[in-house]
Amino acid sequence: MPKISAAMLTYNREQLVGEAIESVLAQTFRDFEFIIIDNGSGDRSGAIADEYAARDGRIRVIHRARGNIGSGRNAGLDAARGEYIAFVDDDDRCEPDFLEFLHALATDNEADVSICGASDRACGETRMYSAEEAVIELLRRKRFNVQFPTKLIRRRLFDGLRFSESARYDDIELMPRILAGANRVAYRGLPKYTFRRHGGNNSAWTTNHSLLDADTLNEYLRVYRDRTEWLTKRFPNSAAAWRYFEWSFHISMLEKVLRLGLTDCGKIADGLERTLAAHGAEFLNSPHIRDFESMWMKRYVGNTQAG
Repeated sequence: MPKISAAMLTYNREQLVGEAIESVLAQTFRDFEFIIIDNGSGDRSGAIADEYAARDGRIRVIHRARGNIGSGRNAGLDAARGEYIAFVDDDDRCEPDFLEFLHALATDNEADVSICGASDRACGETRMYSAEEAVIELLRRKRFNVQFPTKLIRRRLFDGLRFSESARYDDIELMPRILAGANRVAYRGLPKYTFRRHGGNNSAWTTNHSLLDADTLNEYLRVYRDRTEWLTKRFPNSAAAWRYFEWSFHISMLEKVLRLGLTDCGKIADGLERTLAAHGAEFLNSPHIRDFESMWMKRYVGNTQAG
């Protein structure tokens, strides 16, 4: 069995997928299998994957009917045989020592999850976390975030867990549950992965907020609510932190909707304002709150005061 299963989902990326595949095949760590899931592409993405598989026996290509990202990733998980799982996106690129770096970080520190930096989020710092500490750091989004690339995960952490096959944004739902099951999480922020940002990204709205619409926002709000409830049951001592992170998202979205005049989200913004007003004192007194959040609360919510 290989030590690592690297999984890549591809859909209509014929101009980019070859570069992504080559960056995986160039890894200095050699003991891995490479599972490429062609998620019903209408272009040559699947054929390109087949061409590489014909030249390199580590590659297995799965061709499947079009489904969401989660269902495609689940197909890769179900096929994986490695002790660890690494996800690579078909429009990104990883450094030649990406797998070697993450594997050494995990094994040297007896960690179930290891995390590296990326080209847009990097530092030389090394940190070790318990499961609860890792989830708090995850939700702070300073050192690392919910995206699966940049992380090497022991495969057993997926036992009983799979990506949502109905949601569009499953990372924010699943990653906290993965980290919550880890014995230890090792982080070293050196940049070993490059995210390629473009308008075709599934999460393009997070960098171009004008793309935000009511359906997207409602789905995020549902996932955040479910996540807060689940984390409160799993780690009750940090319940106040889980509430803070949900309200932090609320004030961030309220600011964007009002500043950008996103009329499609107007009714949702009214609900966010009511929720923040009802919980404003606790939110403003949270040790996690940031200065700009306090400023936005004063500007958009009004007369709620910190104690």
